Amino acid sequence: MTKSTYSFTFLVLTLLFCVCLIVSNLMEIKVVNLGALTVTAGVAVFPISYIINDCIVELYGFRKARTVIWLGFAMNMLVSLLLQVGILLPGAPEWAGQDAMQLIFGAVPRIFAASFTAFLCGSMANAYVMARMKASSPNGRRFSLRAIVSTLWGEGIDSLIFFPMAFAGSLPWRVIATLIVTQIIIKTAYEIIVLPITIQAVKYLRKAESASQIYE
Repeated sequence: MTKSTYSFTFLVLTLLFCVCLIVSNLMEIKVVNLGALTVTAGVAVFPISYIINDCIVELYGFRKARTVIWLGFAMNMLVSLLLQVGILLPGAPEWAGQDAMQLIFGAVPRIFAASFTAFLCGSMANAYVMARMKASSPNGRRFSLRAIVSTLWGEGIDSLIFFPMAFAGSLPWRVIATLIVTQIIIKTAYEIIVLPITIQAVKYLRKAESASQIYE
């Protein structure tokens, strides 16, 4: 029976993925107007997790990416449970922030439930499309195309699941539909804009991974 080994580079990417995912979910409760566009605050962070996901698939394959996705799911679940414990604990008499904490983090279970479902479906789709396109590409080329197409699939599925589950009954369906469309457009555009950085990150991480294997 072979024992799985995880490099320092892989562990750092996994840590960054989980942190970005948790922070983006905490920020998702806020709806933001950017000119004519309506988005959630999590759009500032969440695309980073998809970029990291792309890097993991490119460097380590779909199997390890799937492990990281499940780990992100578990860490989000843990944060959600701990936040509810914090809300339920009796506050000191001089502390006046219970209502504010309840207002902000009380909505988190619904947001997290929607995010869990959307995240698993979207991230798995993103990783799967990325891996399948790489397998069918000659010598694993066309990284840019793989990154964009996989993000479009992942973000599309994520948004179509998340917003109806998270905001049905609290926001008009017209606003929810707008959020779905704008989030897909903005997150995919984000991926395209930072693509040169992603390409350089993959090259750097590949060299770092090779170097770590040499010195092990």
